[in-house]
Parts: sequence; structure tokens; C-alpha cells
Amino acid sequence: MFGKDIGIDLGTATVLVYVKGKGIVLKEPSVVAIDKNTDRILKVGRDAQEMLGRTPGNIIAIRPLRDGVISQYEITLRMIQHFIRQASGPAIFKPRVMICVPSGITEVEERAVVDAATQAGAKKTYLIEEPVAAAIGAGIDISVPNGNMVVDIGGGTTDIAVISLGGVVVSESIKVAGDKFDEAIMRFVRKKYNVLIGERTAEEIKIAIGSVWTREERKSIDVKGRCLIQGLPKMVRIWSDEMIEALDEPITSIVEAVCAVIERTPPELIGDVVENGIVMTGGGSLLYGLDILLSNVTGIPTRVAKNAVSCVALGTGKSLDNIAHIPEGAINISRTRTEQTGIMTM
Repeated sequence: MFGKDIGIDLGTATVLVYVKGKGIVLKEPSVVAIDKNTDRILKVGRDAQEMLGRTPGNIIAIRPLRDGVISQYEITLRMIQHFIRQASGPAIFKPRVMICVPSGITEVEERAVVDAATQAGAKKTYLIEEPVAAAIGAGIDISVPNGNMVVDIGGGTTDIAVISLGGVVVSESIKVAGDKFDEAIMRFVRKKYNVLIGERTAEEIKIAIGSVWTREERKSIDVKGRCLIQGLPKMVRIWSDEMIEALDEPITSIVEAVCAVIERTPPELIGDVVENGIVMTGGGSLLYGLDILLSNVTGIPTRVAKNAVSCVALGTGKSLDNIAHIPEGAINISRTRTEQTGIMTM
């Protein structure tokens, strides 16, 4: 009945909504289907995702977020409206909304997110950096003077950060993540098998057999596509060890970004990071062997967080408990809060 505090992980691939007191109440793909003739939204979320690549001429299925930021403002606005309405239900007062954003977001992109949430019905809008939210969601105590490294691999961006005393000390955000994995798989299948597959098929391959390290037992998946030579449907069998080659380019970019952050980390915190290890979150962290690869390259123990896909949303939800002390629109809520009330504890 009354306004609720809502946390939103506004991901390129998936939107997760956390309602204070209830937990994660909504998890839907970031897809909107629109009738071009009437400009009317037909479907949002999972129902719209089913339409990707299968719509008639007058209907388009769109992912309005690209590389972690808003690429189509009006459609994103309507998508956020839909999810806020669905999560909060009938209420007398508008909800306060906290939204996760990549650590490398620009001021213009930041303002677009705040404006979209406000126009979508938020009473006040707050922003939190994804690595901070991911660390909180992974159960890391970010308030202590101890360095922790988080690697959050989402759909559009990979955010890497070293966090200490409630704030981000060193960070890097690159636009290489789940979407680039899918594109790399599509390119590989086209190049090796002369077969054209779509984004959804590439994602299915990634989830089923995606690997960056040799598995003890090979896995395979049969996929259908269009033969580029004959123009006819064709089925091919893809093996898990082929994924190591297919994903080499985007994975190398992520590993290099992690190494760059380690190089810029103050010496006092390196020892903490080595002792505490690297924590991986986000859907991309579930690729088989990515934790092993990072451990081997960096020499630092690496683990995938429990509930890796939900860590950012859970961290956002826990941050809602401190929402009264956070200035509206704060990009780094942890750092801002230390200036006002001391170290934030979660």
C-alpha cells in the first residue's frame, strides 16, 4: 500500500528487482517487443525474448541496453516503468529506487539512468557501482580496511574493482562480457562450419558447453543454423573444447583488464587481495574454468561467489537499509556515506 524501497540491477541481458523485506521478486530478460505501427509495447521480459529473431515486419523485439548503458532511452524508460509497477504493485506513495550502474559510467549516462527512473515513477533515485553491490551481495565486509578484489562479468560490461574501507580504490570497466561471448561464438561457428546462427542459439551454446579451460569430460551440443553455402538449414555438433578457441579473444581482454587493475593496486592492498582471493560474480563468471584461468595467470586464488548471477541485486537490496543516509544520485554510495556518517557497515 505504501511506497516501497526497490533495488534494480539494470543489466544489459537481465533485469533483477529487489524489494525491501521481500528479496528478489523479479528476474526478467532486458527485452521489449513493440508494434512499430502503433508504438505500443506488446511484451516485456521473457515473453519478449521469445520473439527475438522471430517477429513479423511490424513488430520489433529490442534490447534497449547495450554495453551496460541505455542505448534507447524511451524504450528503457517504459521497460523500467513496467518492472517498477510489477514489483511495487498498487501503492499510495512512489518508491525510492536504487539502481546498479557500471563503474566506468559517464556523467551523461548516469544522468540518463536517474532521469529514466524518475520519469518511470521513482520518488528518489540512487545509484550504486556494480562492483560495490557485487561485493556486498557476495558477503564481503567492505567496511574494513582490507583489500578485496571483485570481478563482475555481466551481459554488457565486466567491472573489476579493488574495494577497501567501503569504497572503490582501483577499478576498471570494459565493454566485454556475455554479449561479446555470444558474438564470438557466432563468429566461430560461421568461420569453422559455414553456418549462421542467431544470438539466442549462441547463448544456448555458451550456457550448455561454454568453457575457457579443458574439461575432464568433453561435452557437446547439436545446434541448427543456416548453411552459408547452400542457404539451407543445417545441424552441427559443437564441442566444449572448441569453445576455448571461440572465446579466446573476449576472455583475453578480461584477463588483461584484471591484470591492469592488479598493477594499479597500492602495494598495501596487494597482500590483502592475495590472501582474500579474487571473487567473481555475474553470469559470465559461470563459464567453465574461468576461475582456474584467472588463478593461473594472476597467481591469486579465484572463486566464483555463491548465487553469482544474483549478487549485484542482493547487494543492492542490502544497501537499501542505508538509503536514508545516501544523497540522491550518488554514484559511489559507499564512499559518499563515509563522508557523512562514518564507515558503512553491511
